[in-house]
Amino acid sequence: MSISTKTYIIAEAGVNHNGDINMAKRLIEVAKAAGADAVKFQTFKTELLVSKNAPKADYQKATTDAEENQFDMIKKLELSVEDHAVLMDYCREIGIEFLSSPFDLESIDLLHEIGLPLFKIPSGEITNLPYLKKIAAFNKRVILSTGMSTLVELKEAVNLIVANGTDKNKITLLHCNTEYPTPYVDVNLKAMQTLKAAFNVEVGYSDHTQGIEVSIAAVALGATVIEKHFTLDKSLPGPDQLASLDPQELKQMVDSIRHIEKALGNGVKEVSASENKNIAIARKSIVAAVDIKKGELFSEKNITVKRPGNGISPMKWESVLGEIAKRDFLADELIEL
Repeated sequence: MSISTKTYIIAEAGVNHNGDINMAKRLIEVAKAAGADAVKFQTFKTELLVSKNAPKADYQKATTDAEENQFDMIKKLELSVEDHAVLMDYCREIGIEFLSSPFDLESIDLLHEIGLPLFKIPSGEITNLPYLKKIAAFNKRVILSTGMSTLVELKEAVNLIVANGTDKNKITLLHCNTEYPTPYVDVNLKAMQTLKAAFNVEVGYSDHTQGIEVSIAAVALGATVIEKHFTLDKSLPGPDQLASLDPQELKQMVDSIRHIEKALGNGVKEVSASENKNIAIARKSIVAAVDIKKGELFSEKNITVKRPGNGISPMKWESVLGEIAKRDFLADELIEL
């Protein structure tokens, strides 16, 4: 993976497989068809992640059984060690990178042992010192979502990761808001640039808004990584389905980002290959305003400026005035000296 050469697009399947391995495979296929660089799941042991009396977030209550606690909801969405092997093999088979975010220490070991090239750290782990130290020791590329955090907390987390073995240049920070869906007024996309200035690392955006506009804008503002939840069908049960993109929207987002990458260009202001042919058509030249006889002086009464632009440039207007016509010119004919 090379984050710096183009936008690295992570299609976040998350737990939208609902614990069904076949649905997870279908999500992989959709991510591949959309042109994403990677498809990402979530790795956790429920018993190590959440206590049995932990409440749900408001958005989870709205999209799942409100009477069910967080433990019972998550337990149904857990992928086994065998599931990870199957999904990773399937990703390799069809040609898309397999990623997963670990949510506990055992899951970190699992993902390291199966050979994941990077660790994607979710926002909720920014203040988890044992977790961050364990990941840092592997010195792999780290993508850290920064939702719910301040610059002070991020500085502590980044310093901790670096101090415990990860090169700073391997860290990418994703600006993020963890509300599902994120209200546009709370996106604060310019904060992504603040992260770039504060930490001098690559930055990106983990998008929980509805639609694709903010992800596209993030790329225009310099995001090197985009992460976006997607689903097979927004009407499926599950905590994240409703705030996810459907397959068609995911494809549209990826295509739009690729277009923006091309449109950003190299920053040099010059005539492009495609527009060079339009210069003579769109620009103007100095032409005869009326019929001009040989020997007459060119003046503001007998010359003017009109298309096409393949004659004397109007920028030479003042040097043409007062010159002698060396031949007869008909009205609208390009002036020659």
